[in-house]
Amino acid sequence: MAITASMSTPVECFMLPPTPDAPNSPLPVLLYRNVLPSPRDEDSATAFLTRHAWEKRGTWGHIDIRHFHPNSHECYGIFRGHSKLLIGRIQEGKGQEINVKQGDVILLPAGTAHSSLDSSEDYRYIGVYPKGCPMWRNEMGKSPSFKFASEIKDVAMPTEDPVYGAEGPLLRLWSPKVLARL
Repeated sequence: MAITASMSTPVECFMLPPTPDAPNSPLPVLLYRNVLPSPRDEDSATAFLTRHAWEKRGTWGHIDIRHFHPNSHECYGIFRGHSKLLIGRIQEGKGQEINVKQGDVILLPAGTAHSSLDSSEDYRYIGVYPKGCPMWRNEMGKSPSFKFASEIKDVAMPTEDPVYGAEGPLLRLWSPKVLARL
């Protein structure tokens, strides 16, 4: 099994403004297309995404409950099927629909609202989180989003990009310098 990804693979970035019920993040959502190694299964996705200071905490499929985690960043490694995700919206605001499929990796900064709108029956992904981060907490948009701003700001930055490691785009796109300009 090869467990390398080409640094030439472009990373898609999505900036999501806060809404009344979803704080989102000043950091971009990062989407890496078709980077998981073959064979595309749970074991290879886990081996690939846990090489760089991230740890697996679960395997899931279609989750249609709109929610966000104010206390942790989250990364999905989609190893089977496909899904249309809604990011950046609970009930109010525009949000962004994104199609993901087997081989894709999506990185959600703390506070980013997310859910599945439509998925294939076989859709499965692993969830990985920066080593040492607290267990995620689900929020469903019942409290005003501004109440979570301080907690989200205090979430520790990952030390490595889950796909590319110490030289990956996450470290540039989520750097304190970038955050200070936002």
